[in-house]
Amino acid sequence: MNSTGSSGGSDSVSGGSASEAVTVPTGEPLAEIGVIGGSGFYAFLDDVTEITVDTPYGPPSDALFLGEVAGRRVAFLPRHGRGHHLTPARINYRANLWALRSVGVRQVLGPCAVGGLRPEYGPGTLLVPDQLVDRTRSRVGTYFDGETRPDGQRSRVVHVSLADPYCPAGRRVALDAARGRDWDAVDGGTMCVIEGPRFSTRAESRWHAAQGWSVVGMTGHPEAALARELELCYTSLALVTDLDAGAEAGEGVSHAEVLEVFGRNVGRLRDVLFDVVGRLPERRDCLCASALAGQDPGIALP
Repeated sequence: MNSTGSSGGSDSVSGGSASEAVTVPTGEPLAEIGVIGGSGFYAFLDDVTEITVDTPYGPPSDALFLGEVAGRRVAFLPRHGRGHHLTPARINYRANLWALRSVGVRQVLGPCAVGGLRPEYGPGTLLVPDQLVDRTRSRVGTYFDGETRPDGQRSRVVHVSLADPYCPAGRRVALDAARGRDWDAVDGGTMCVIEGPRFSTRAESRWHAAQGWSVVGMTGHPEAALARELELCYTSLALVTDLDAGAEAGEGVSHAEVLEVFGRNVGRLRDVLFDVVGRLPERRDCLCASALAGQDPGIALP
């Protein structure tokens, strides 16, 4: 299976008290932590404010939904939009990360559904990856392409290291939080990101597994790379919903199977995510925060 990465069930707004959308104001940061996922992660909150955010790269997948978790201000963004209408390749990843940073977010959690590439990574496994492999084809993966934006700003071509694509501090917190909920999360592994929206052929799946990769999904890139370019901390929590096509016998994965397994685990994953939010460091001392290392990107970051 190679999930579309829908995190949190359907992306319809329900529960809580989402307000009428307003344009984001300037000044005081509105959130410090971002969660890119579905409404299952914020719909039950008592007080949610919905805001629209404009970016130089077009609109993000949806409005941002602001709430408070464990005393921290959080911005939730439905990755595929409400109603799950965006395929993985049509998600405006640049706008999504830019919108989060523009409201003050500096640490991002990216929960996603994935297929397991090893027999021991069956449905219900939680894996916190430390590496990724990009096998996508049509996605814009950088802010620093040297092109002139609609607002007239033109970026320089800047090369940012992605040797370790996930925040080490965020990974430690995520692993501790999962284990605190009696979920023995897998520490490390490689996420293979494919184009989608189709699932893999058996041959593709077996090849991915033969490379030693751990899980396969559709949305982990370019999210991680763009977060690094904006000097954001990015942590992925990958929930295995099935064994990928080449790792199992039978007819292969179905979308219904993915949704059913995710639905059984979304509450558990939400609890872990909210524990992570409460435990993330308030001051960042990781390399993510200085990824540009004095390089001039030619465009002003929000």
